Amino acid sequence: MLSKKIIKLMCIFLITSSISSKVYAAEECFENVSRSIFKFNMVLDNAIIEPIAKGYSKLPRPLRNGTSNFTSNISTLLSIPTSLLQGDLNQLVHSTGSVIINSTIGIFGFLNPAEKIGLQPSIEDFGQTLGSYGFGAGCYFVLPVLGPTTVRDSIGLIVDSYIDPFAHVTIREKELLSISGNNLDYYSVKGATVVDFRSDNLSNFNSLEKNSLDLYSSFKSVYLQDRSNKIKNSLGDQDDWGNLEN
Repeated sequence: MLSKKIIKLMCIFLITSSISSKVYAAEECFENVSRSIFKFNMVLDNAIIEPIAKGYSKLPRPLRNGTSNFTSNISTLLSIPTSLLQGDLNQLVHSTGSVIINSTIGIFGFLNPAEKIGLQPSIEDFGQTLGSYGFGAGCYFVLPVLGPTTVRDSIGLIVDSYIDPFAHVTIREKELLSISGNNLDYYSVKGATVVDFRSDNLSNFNSLEKNSLDLYSSFKSVYLQDRSNKIKNSLGDQDDWGNLEN
Protein backbone atom coordinates (compact mmCIF):
# COMPACT_ATOMS: atom_id res chain seq x y z
CA MET A 1 0.00 0.00 0.00
CA LEU A 2 1.30 3.45 -0.88
CA SER A 3 2.05 5.70 2.03
CA LYS A 4 0.17 8.93 2.69
CA LYS A 5 3.24 10.91 1.64
CA ILE A 6 3.24 9.33 -1.79
CA ILE A 7 -0.48 9.95 -2.22
CA LYS A 8 0.05 13.61 -1.27
CA LEU A 9 2.88 13.94 -3.78
CA MET A 10 0.72 12.37 -6.47
CA CYS A 11 -2.07 14.83 -5.71
CA ILE A 12 0.35 17.77 -5.87
CA PHE A 13 1.65 16.48 -9.18
CA LEU A 14 -1.84 16.09 -10.63
CA ILE A 15 -2.89 19.56 -9.49
CA THR A 16 0.32 21.09 -10.85
CA SER A 17 -0.15 19.31 -14.17
CA SER A 18 -3.73 20.51 -14.52
CA ILE A 19 -2.90 24.12 -13.64
CA SER A 20 0.34 24.30 -15.65
CA SER A 21 -0.74 22.60 -18.84
CA LYS A 22 1.98 24.42 -20.77
CA VAL A 23 4.87 23.06 -18.70
CA TYR A 24 6.96 20.78 -20.87
CA ALA A 25 9.90 18.55 -19.95
CA ALA A 26 12.34 20.89 -21.69
CA GLU A 27 11.51 23.71 -19.28
CA GLU A 28 13.42 24.16 -16.05
CA CYS A 29 12.14 24.37 -12.49
CA PHE A 30 15.19 26.22 -11.18
CA GLU A 31 17.98 26.12 -13.74
CA ASN A 32 20.62 28.02 -11.76
CA VAL A 33 20.32 25.64 -8.81
CA SER A 34 20.29 22.63 -11.13
CA ARG A 35 23.44 23.83 -12.88
CA SER A 36 25.18 24.19 -9.52
CA ILE A 37 24.13 20.70 -8.49
CA PHE A 38 25.23 19.39 -11.89
CA LYS A 39 28.71 20.86 -11.33
CA PHE A 40 28.85 19.19 -7.91
CA ASN A 41 27.83 15.86 -9.47
CA MET A 42 30.54 16.20 -12.13
CA VAL A 43 33.17 16.88 -9.45
CA LEU A 44 31.96 13.77 -7.61
CA ASP A 45 32.12 11.77 -10.81
CA ASN A 46 35.62 12.95 -11.71
CA ALA A 47 36.97 12.42 -8.20
CA ILE A 48 35.35 9.11 -7.26
CA ILE A 49 33.06 7.37 -9.75
CA GLU A 50 35.16 7.65 -12.91
CA PRO A 51 38.40 6.39 -11.28
CA ILE A 52 36.54 3.43 -9.78
CA ALA A 53 34.89 2.73 -13.15
CA LYS A 54 38.28 2.78 -14.88
CA GLY A 55 39.66 0.29 -12.38
CA TYR A 56 36.56 -1.87 -12.75
CA SER A 57 36.95 -1.86 -16.54
CA LYS A 58 40.33 -3.57 -16.15
CA LEU A 59 38.83 -6.59 -14.35
CA PRO A 60 38.47 -9.86 -16.30
CA ARG A 61 35.54 -9.71 -18.70
CA PRO A 62 33.75 -12.76 -17.21
CA LEU A 63 33.71 -11.01 -13.82
CA ARG A 64 32.37 -7.79 -15.31
CA ASN A 65 29.74 -9.65 -17.33
CA GLY A 66 28.66 -11.55 -14.23
CA THR A 67 28.33 -8.32 -12.24
CA SER A 68 26.34 -6.70 -15.05
CA ASN A 69 24.04 -9.73 -15.28
CA PHE A 70 23.55 -9.73 -11.51
CA THR A 71 22.64 -6.02 -11.25
CA SER A 72 20.38 -6.27 -14.31
CA ASN A 73 18.56 -9.20 -12.76
CA ILE A 74 17.98 -7.18 -9.58
CA SER A 75 16.73 -4.23 -11.65
CA THR A 76 14.32 -6.49 -13.53
CA LEU A 77 12.48 -7.17 -10.26
CA LEU A 78 10.95 -3.68 -10.47
CA SER A 79 9.71 -4.45 -13.98
CA ILE A 80 7.34 -7.10 -12.60
CA PRO A 81 4.95 -4.77 -10.69
CA THR A 82 5.37 -1.88 -13.15
CA SER A 83 4.63 -4.09 -16.17
CA LEU A 84 1.52 -5.27 -14.35
CA LEU A 85 0.49 -1.66 -13.64
CA GLN A 86 1.00 -0.83 -17.33
CA GLY A 87 -1.13 -3.79 -18.37
CA ASP A 88 1.76 -5.14 -20.44
CA LEU A 89 1.25 -8.87 -19.96
CA ASN A 90 3.92 -9.78 -22.51
CA GLN A 91 6.57 -7.82 -20.65
CA LEU A 92 5.26 -9.19 -17.35
CA VAL A 93 5.90 -12.74 -18.58
CA HIS A 94 9.37 -11.86 -19.86
CA SER A 95 10.34 -10.07 -16.64
CA THR A 96 8.98 -12.71 -14.29
CA GLY A 97 10.39 -15.60 -16.29
CA SER A 98 13.78 -13.94 -16.60
CA VAL A 99 14.08 -13.27 -12.85
CA ILE A 100 13.03 -16.81 -11.92
CA ILE A 101 15.35 -18.53 -14.39
CA ASN A 102 18.37 -16.28 -13.86
CA SER A 103 18.00 -16.31 -10.06
CA THR A 104 17.99 -20.12 -10.00
CA ILE A 105 19.65 -21.73 -13.00
CA GLY A 106 21.64 -18.53 -13.56
CA ILE A 107 23.18 -18.67 -10.07
CA PHE A 108 21.56 -15.61 -8.49
CA GLY A 109 21.68 -13.75 -11.79
CA PHE A 110 25.41 -13.93 -12.48
CA LEU A 111 24.61 -15.95 -15.60
CA ASN A 112 21.88 -15.09 -18.09
CA PRO A 113 20.32 -18.32 -19.40
CA ALA A 114 16.96 -16.54 -19.75
CA GLU A 115 18.29 -14.55 -22.70
CA LYS A 116 19.35 -17.74 -24.46
CA ILE A 117 15.79 -19.08 -24.41
CA GLY A 118 14.35 -15.84 -25.78
CA LEU A 119 13.29 -13.93 -22.67
CA GLN A 120 14.04 -10.23 -23.17
CA PRO A 121 12.77 -8.12 -20.27
CA SER A 122 13.06 -4.35 -20.40
CA ILE A 123 13.72 -2.31 -17.28
CA GLU A 124 10.49 -0.54 -16.36
CA ASP A 125 9.92 1.89 -13.48
CA PHE A 126 7.01 3.88 -12.09
CA GLY A 127 8.08 7.05 -13.87
CA GLN A 128 7.72 5.19 -17.17
CA THR A 129 4.40 3.82 -15.95
CA LEU A 130 3.09 7.35 -15.34
CA GLY A 131 4.36 8.31 -18.80
CA SER A 132 2.49 5.37 -20.34
CA TYR A 133 -0.69 6.72 -18.72
CA GLY A 134 -0.14 10.01 -20.50
CA PHE A 135 1.26 12.08 -17.62
CA GLY A 136 3.66 14.75 -18.82
CA ALA A 137 7.20 14.86 -17.48
CA GLY A 138 6.81 18.24 -15.85
CA CYS A 139 9.85 20.46 -15.49
CA TYR A 140 13.41 19.23 -15.50
CA PHE A 141 15.90 19.55 -12.65
CA VAL A 142 19.01 17.86 -11.24
CA LEU A 143 19.30 16.05 -7.92
CA PRO A 144 22.52 15.70 -5.92
CA VAL A 145 24.22 12.35 -6.66
CA LEU A 146 21.09 10.94 -8.35
CA GLY A 147 21.45 13.28 -11.33
CA PRO A 148 18.89 14.48 -13.88
CA THR A 149 15.18 13.96 -13.37
CA THR A 150 11.76 15.50 -13.89
CA VAL A 151 8.75 16.06 -11.65
CA ARG A 152 7.18 12.84 -12.95
CA ASP A 153 10.35 10.78 -12.62
CA SER A 154 11.17 12.08 -9.13
CA ILE A 155 7.72 10.95 -7.97
CA GLY A 156 8.42 7.68 -9.73
CA LEU A 157 11.63 7.26 -7.73
CA ILE A 158 9.72 7.54 -4.47
CA VAL A 159 7.05 5.06 -5.54
CA ASP A 160 9.72 2.68 -6.83
CA SER A 161 11.15 2.45 -3.32
CA TYR A 162 7.81 0.99 -2.18
CA ILE A 163 6.86 -1.32 -5.04
CA ASP A 164 10.32 -2.62 -5.96
CA PRO A 165 10.64 -6.11 -4.40
CA PHE A 166 14.38 -5.58 -3.84
CA ALA A 167 13.82 -2.27 -2.04
CA HIS A 168 10.99 -3.94 -0.08
CA VAL A 169 13.32 -6.54 1.46
CA THR A 170 16.29 -4.21 1.95
CA ILE A 171 15.70 -0.52 2.73
CA ARG A 172 12.10 -1.24 3.82
CA GLU A 173 13.40 -4.16 5.91
CA LYS A 174 10.39 -6.36 5.10
CA GLU A 175 10.39 -10.06 4.36
CA LEU A 176 9.28 -11.44 1.00
CA LEU A 177 9.17 -15.18 0.27
CA SER A 178 11.38 -15.73 3.35
CA ILE A 179 13.99 -13.37 1.85
CA SER A 180 15.22 -10.32 3.73
CA GLY A 181 18.11 -7.88 3.57
CA ASN A 182 19.29 -4.50 4.82
CA ASN A 183 20.38 -1.05 3.70
CA LEU A 184 23.92 -2.22 2.97
CA ASP A 185 22.61 -4.80 0.49
CA TYR A 186 20.54 -2.16 -1.31
CA TYR A 187 23.22 0.50 -1.61
CA SER A 188 25.93 -2.04 -2.49
CA VAL A 189 23.90 -3.26 -5.47
CA LYS A 190 22.98 0.27 -6.54
CA GLY A 191 26.62 1.30 -6.27
CA ALA A 192 27.70 -1.67 -8.38
CA THR A 193 25.04 -0.74 -10.94
CA VAL A 194 26.39 2.82 -11.21
CA VAL A 195 29.99 1.65 -11.56
CA ASP A 196 29.04 -0.94 -14.19
CA PHE A 197 27.09 1.65 -16.19
CA ARG A 198 29.87 4.24 -15.89
CA SER A 199 32.46 1.69 -16.99
CA ASP A 200 30.42 0.77 -20.06
CA ASN A 201 30.23 4.43 -21.04
CA LEU A 202 33.71 5.75 -20.34
CA SER A 203 34.35 6.73 -23.96
CA ASN A 204 30.82 8.05 -24.41
CA PHE A 205 31.10 10.36 -21.41
CA ASN A 206 34.51 11.58 -22.53
CA SER A 207 33.23 12.26 -26.02
CA LEU A 208 30.24 14.17 -24.68
CA GLU A 209 32.46 16.28 -22.42
CA LYS A 210 34.91 17.13 -25.24
CA ASN A 211 32.33 17.92 -27.90
CA SER A 212 29.66 19.79 -25.92
CA LEU A 213 29.54 23.56 -25.87
CA ASP A 214 27.19 23.33 -22.89
CA LEU A 215 27.63 20.00 -21.07
CA TYR A 216 24.62 20.63 -18.81
CA SER A 217 22.31 21.05 -21.81
CA SER A 218 23.82 18.01 -23.54
CA PHE A 219 23.16 15.75 -20.54
CA LYS A 220 19.66 17.18 -20.26
CA SER A 221 18.92 16.43 -23.91
CA VAL A 222 20.29 12.88 -23.64
CA TYR A 223 18.31 12.18 -20.47
CA LEU A 224 15.00 13.47 -21.82
CA GLN A 225 15.38 11.60 -25.11
CA ASP A 226 16.29 8.41 -23.28
CA ARG A 227 13.23 8.65 -21.02
CA SER A 228 11.00 9.36 -24.01
CA ASN A 229 12.35 6.26 -25.79
CA LYS A 230 11.77 4.09 -22.74
CA ILE A 231 8.18 5.25 -22.31
CA LYS A 232 7.49 4.56 -25.98
CA ASN A 233 9.32 1.22 -25.71
CA SER A 234 11.46 2.24 -28.66
CA LEU A 235 13.95 -0.25 -30.07
CA GLY A 236 16.88 1.49 -28.41
CA ASP A 237 15.37 1.62 -24.93
CA GLN A 238 17.05 -1.52 -23.59
CA ASP A 239 20.32 0.24 -22.77
CA ASP A 240 20.41 3.13 -20.32
CA TRP A 241 21.27 6.33 -22.19
CA GLY A 242 21.73 4.24 -25.32
CA ASN A 243 22.06 7.38 -27.47
CA LEU A 244 24.81 8.89 -25.33
CA GLU A 245 27.18 9.01 -28.29
CA ASN A 246 24.88 11.29 -30.30
